[in-house]
Amino acid sequence: MAGLLTVATFPGVGGLVTVAVLERPAHTSPMDAISFGTSGWRATLDEFTPERVRMVAQATADHLAEEGMAGRPVAIGYDARETSRGFAEDVSRVLAINGHDVLLPSRDIPTPLVAHAIVTRDLAGGVVISASHNPPEYNGIKFFPADGAPAMPAVTESIESHLRPPEPAGEDEWGAVREVNFVDPHANHALDLIDPDLEGLTVVYDAMHGSGRGVTDRLLERGGAEVIRHRCKLDPEFGGTPPEPSPENLQSLADAVTETGADLGIANDGDADRLAIVTPERGYLDENLFFAATYDHLLADDSGPAVRTVSTTFLVDRVAEAHGESVIETPVGFKWVARAMAEHDALIGGEESGGFSVRGHVREKDGVLMALLAAAVEVDRAFDERIDGLLAEHGEIHQDKLSVDCPDDQKAGVVEELAETLPDTVADREVAETNPADGVKALLEDGSWLLVRPSGTEPKLRVYAEAASEERVQALLAAGRDLVEPLVDASSDSAGGASVY
Repeated sequence: MAGLLTVATFPGVGGLVTVAVLERPAHTSPMDAISFGTSGWRATLDEFTPERVRMVAQATADHLAEEGMAGRPVAIGYDARETSRGFAEDVSRVLAINGHDVLLPSRDIPTPLVAHAIVTRDLAGGVVISASHNPPEYNGIKFFPADGAPAMPAVTESIESHLRPPEPAGEDEWGAVREVNFVDPHANHALDLIDPDLEGLTVVYDAMHGSGRGVTDRLLERGGAEVIRHRCKLDPEFGGTPPEPSPENLQSLADAVTETGADLGIANDGDADRLAIVTPERGYLDENLFFAATYDHLLADDSGPAVRTVSTTFLVDRVAEAHGESVIETPVGFKWVARAMAEHDALIGGEESGGFSVRGHVREKDGVLMALLAAAVEVDRAFDERIDGLLAEHGEIHQDKLSVDCPDDQKAGVVEELAETLPDTVADREVAETNPADGVKALLEDGSWLLVRPSGTEPKLRVYAEAASEERVQALLAAGRDLVEPLVDASSDSAGGASVY
């Protein structure tokens, strides 16, 4: 028996709606497929089903009740995927029948706008339906608590522990679902915080067909920039390219900057919580260099430490030292960056994957706000010129990364084995120090480093390296791969499975 199809009535925008609900027999367990990673739960649409999304929504309501926030308003956001609005409505109904008033945008919006709304409207929290940069056959769900920062593990573990089918309160206790404008309040705040004067600046903005379209571009225009739009039409298939702002996916943006003579290219990922930059001289700008340059700009008129992840460049540390500031290092994942920003009153926090936030803003990575800040940095001193100056002062620095396939259930064992067997030299350089904050990071005598850590979203191990030359980076990455692959093979063999290669 596949399940029983019943009909139920729930609150929706403008009144009650009737929906079909699949009730599975007791011997099935759809919750087994739900697992929260670094940024909530993501899966392909064969697993990411309305039934399971409603279970996560009910678990979220139970978690809020446990935290003493039963009945308080919540925000729901969603990205540009074809299925996202429907899933957002499912979540809205479940939270409403648990007594919460629900604020829902009329269109897809960037994830950070939900985080901003949670804080400024004093909400109990919020839920976003998005698979971020993943291809269109994926979707995802993440929860933000009342502080608007990414949920810490204790919160996601609590939600996972409450997974169950929806159970409505009495109809007289239901909340209402209403559509709200999240865009303008966020834009007004961003303009007040950055206070840009972008007159004379020309920017090519690339939404990658995601939720930044009509939001980031308009914010840049309000700041005074001339904006040339690129891939700013709604397309749930993202033009056939996953909305990941990687160098290979942004070649058309780089071409547009060259062809138009623009000062800067700016791109957001699918849900616009991250950004990438293209400059006239460098083309795609490594996010590490963007971080260092932006921090250097902020320190001209302000003070405070920077927070960076263990995989992010030491160039940030050199900029901090030159200004008499410090750097706090965290594990990978913006939730750790957000927590450290609060603990240390940081001026900026970020990670090498393009997620950043600044003091005075919500502690969630925000590609919309950072686009405005990037434009302001460019007006003050062009990125190319500023970075040339930083590298001349602090030395050349290069970074790259690769991935090694590794089953999720073997990641921890492989990393533990690597920590125990790490040689005294890596790529012909002595290991001066190791850092176990997130995986295994080997700091070498020449100032370079190699990091191996488990991915929080894919069955892979990430291998990162930083050094003074691109050739040295590639040598370190090759050495890292040579260290890791035999351990993965051995782990697979001992588990009774075939090699993943």
